Amino acid sequence: MRVVLAAPNIDGTDVGEAFVAFKWAEALAREVDLTVLSFERPGRVPLRDQLPGAQVVTWVEPPWARLHERFNAMVKPAYPIFFRNVRRWMNGTGAKRFDLAHQIMPQAARYPSPFRGLGLPFVIGPLGGALDAPEAFRSECGTAPGFTRLRALDALRFRRDPWLRASYGEAAAVLGVAPYVRDVLAATPIKRFETVLELGVDDLAPEVERRPTEGSLRLLHVGRGVRTKGLRDVVRALKHLIDMPGVSLTSAGLGEEIGICREEAQRLGVADRVTFLGRVARDEVEDLYRTHDVFAFPSFREPAGGVLYEAMRWGLPVITAARGGPDWIIDDACGVRLPISTPEALSRDIATTVRSLAGAPEQRVRFGAGGRAKLLREGLWPVKAARLAALFRSLIREPMAF
Repeated sequence: MRVVLAAPNIDGTDVGEAFVAFKWAEALAREVDLTVLSFERPGRVPLRDQLPGAQVVTWVEPPWARLHERFNAMVKPAYPIFFRNVRRWMNGTGAKRFDLAHQIMPQAARYPSPFRGLGLPFVIGPLGGALDAPEAFRSECGTAPGFTRLRALDALRFRRDPWLRASYGEAAAVLGVAPYVRDVLAATPIKRFETVLELGVDDLAPEVERRPTEGSLRLLHVGRGVRTKGLRDVVRALKHLIDMPGVSLTSAGLGEEIGICREEAQRLGVADRVTFLGRVARDEVEDLYRTHDVFAFPSFREPAGGVLYEAMRWGLPVITAARGGPDWIIDDACGVRLPISTPEALSRDIATTVRSLAGAPEQRVRFGAGGRAKLLREGLWPVKAARLAALFRSLIREPMAF
């Protein structure tokens, strides 16, 4: 099966979407005859050296697109150039060389596909994003950077943008990181929707025997210091656990929210039970997963949640939000999902759950084992690539309708 895979950035030495796209390409190259189309940045390890099992075609990413990393990651200003390059290459090479095309990135559901109109079955996704903050939380979320407010146009584009609607309507399948994406795209015609989480892991961490100490429970939060990640809600939960001084919280992450959470901990009288580490190295993060008891990550606007997989690798039970990606990643066998209504209710629910888990070490062990088992079933990269290749084969057998 000959598959062409496209993403603006694919790089195993990078982070974010570029790294995830690389892991998919690396795994899929073992399942199909793969050709990869991407931008490449000067000074990086050449992509063809990173993906010896695939055919690689790259174009130099425009230097002006690399001037502002955050803006580039969020908006992808060079995408029109990438779109044009892919179209030219496909038309020049001949789409009939391939059985199927896959636009795997960008993950945001706002970019038309360069594979539309080529007479070739194609797949888009996994798509994510497009989640708003719940109304009761918005007053605490502050003002987003100007360019991120473009998200407000997503719903209108799904209803009116002819290029975007045609891309999704013509695709043989649209993939979403979680079931909520189907609802986000409800106004857009889609032939087939499949839930495929974009995240994966290479292996499980060594098993850890966590010996409970009576009255002690070490909570861990890992993530960028922004309001939506739920750190403030975990800090607030500690005020409902004043009678349990052995419950502590460690935060690993940097951002504007960290200072706010420090002040909140002081105001609530729980500062002596919270440790703010700021940015920590990767090996230190792994050690945090190994040495803590519960991963508390009630992020209420999370399209996926890579840190959840990280915690599950180490057998940590998870407390998260019943919304977005976490509501799909975590099930009743590996953690607790909390409803999202108001900040006050969320902090109380976190406290109630922590109190319950503190008194049930056997339940924590079951949750941890359930998370590791779930990763073995569906989170390992070879497993994910095999399932995606099976989806490709099913789409090739289905007749195309235009």
